[in-house]
Amino acid sequence: MGTVDIIPDIHGQIAKLRGALDALGWRRGPAGWIHPDPERTIVFLGDFIDRGPENRAVIHLVRDLIDSGKARAIMGNHELNALQFHTAHPATGQPLRTHSEKNLRQHASFLAEFPVGAGETREALAWMRSLPLFLEAEGFRAVHACWVDPAIDRVRALSGNGVLSEEQLIRAADPADELFHLAEEITKGPEHRLPDGFAFR
Repeated sequence: MGTVDIIPDIHGQIAKLRGALDALGWRRGPAGWIHPDPERTIVFLGDFIDRGPENRAVIHLVRDLIDSGKARAIMGNHELNALQFHTAHPATGQPLRTHSEKNLRQHASFLAEFPVGAGETREALAWMRSLPLFLEAEGFRAVHACWVDPAIDRVRALSGNGVLSEEQLIRAADPADELFHLAEEITKGPEHRLPDGFAFR
């Protein structure tokens, strides 16, 4: 297996992504993306969107690398949040992720380029839904936040390849469902409540 470049958390920052690719030796040629090492590949760890203002450009560039056969990608918590933000529960018609002030603020830069319900938004979300929660290849494993064997094994048993179906996406938004906790652990990592009066800074 050749060298694998691991690129996490781009968050809508196209200049930083292009700078990283340039520093790593990647170039866009007439026939697609190339590298002096023909065996070299890229794995993106998700969180392509939100925060930075260039979500569309980041998604297009990442997808271009994948379509060139030079990269693979997995889902981060921001893609999972976006899918749930833009998906209505079939029973209630309400979004799986509430459109609260906090969630709207977190998702604002994506919404500025991809309004709710727009055709381009639906297409971008369909691509996000195709991303697995984890990747296991010869010589390495990849997740967005935390590889926990029991959680990975359970998601693999439920989904086969780590890609959530629409039904599983709905379940992953329900705190009473095991898939909620599995997806949280894989895409956000384990969380522990600190004693009263203590905080990380």
